[in-house]
Amino acid sequence: MNSAAPVPPPPGRTLVAGVGNIFLGDDGFGVEAVRALGAHALPDGVELVDAGVRGVHLAYRMLDGYATVLLVDAAARGGEPGSLYLLDATDPADAAPRPGTTPIDAHHMTPDAVLALLDTLSAGTGARRPERVLVVGCEPADTAEGIGLSPPVAAAVDEAVRLVLRLVGAGTDASEPAATAAPATTERNTTPC
Repeated sequence: MNSAAPVPPPPGRTLVAGVGNIFLGDDGFGVEAVRALGAHALPDGVELVDAGVRGVHLAYRMLDGYATVLLVDAAARGGEPGSLYLLDATDPADAAPRPGTTPIDAHHMTPDAVLALLDTLSAGTGARRPERVLVVGCEPADTAEGIGLSPPVAAAVDEAVRLVLRLVGAGTDASEPAATAAPATTERNTTPC
């Protein structure tokens, strides 16, 4: 994980979105982490969504007046499986180069493709982009077809939850779920493709 202390997000609404395909092993990390976050109380103005593989919808949602967006996803960066990364997609040092044109494939949109689409949508609609986009990523071990996380990635879910809770200012003792936590918003498309 990035060794620098997490910088608190700017004031305003925050969207925490779990991204990934639960049918491709560790690619479902973001979805599982958001499910675990749903058991915790979140500060006012923080919304939690299971975006799954619906990248186009996520890009539109990111233009809905959020100051900060936290994407939680598998992120292959060459580390040990289960390693966590905190990337600032609004920082040129962390952001991956984005393609000039974005192919729209609703089932295979990486966060980079979502951010590129966000550029296009904000320019075309005049909507305001989030001031900050952070990615909490986990190094996958196995993204072959199959349901369930590999042991090192499953073990990283709790650490990712603690990191996201710190980033959104949810208090210092985030190790125990809150009894009155609001349920996570689930926006999974249940219509067969």
